[in-house]
Amino acid sequence: MQTASTNICERMGHSQELSEFKRGTVIGCHLCNKSICEFSLLLNIPRSTVSGIITKWKQLETTATQPRSGRPHKMTERCQCMLKLTVRRSSLSAESLAKDLQTWCGLQISTTTVRRELHGMGFHGRAAASKPYITNCNAMRRMQWGKARCHWTREGYLPECIVPSVKF
Repeated sequence: MQTASTNICERMGHSQELSEFKRGTVIGCHLCNKSICEFSLLLNIPRSTVSGIITKWKQLETTATQPRSGRPHKMTERCQCMLKLTVRRSSLSAESLAKDLQTWCGLQISTTTVRRELHGMGFHGRAAASKPYITNCNAMRRMQWGKARCHWTREGYLPECIVPSVKF
């Protein structure tokens, strides 16, 4: 049995932009004096979307997609691919990568932008975990300790109270 909340979630999808053809069809139906409800059902498009297309057509006299707000990306896809290949081949600093991109792509890019792009690609600069230093003397002692106990069995070094007695 479906609850009301799952039913609503199934109906709600991600919004997608209509094709130029469908938007033209909406305007054609509008010019033929059909009601919004009629061609909303006919084209299987929500009424709010249909009315939005008509309003936009009346204001701008076009149904083409308008440019979005916001600053465009500084790096092109080609520059991103070059950056990814360079990082995979050799581990360079962000400063040297920014200089390399400046010569390859002709872009004036800051090191912060390079780091942001690398983080977006999944590359993160982290310091390696430090390994404890073992002197030659300690290495020999550890090896002797291991060799002296390599033939031990479970029963050989555990007290009897811990070893379970199994009866079949």
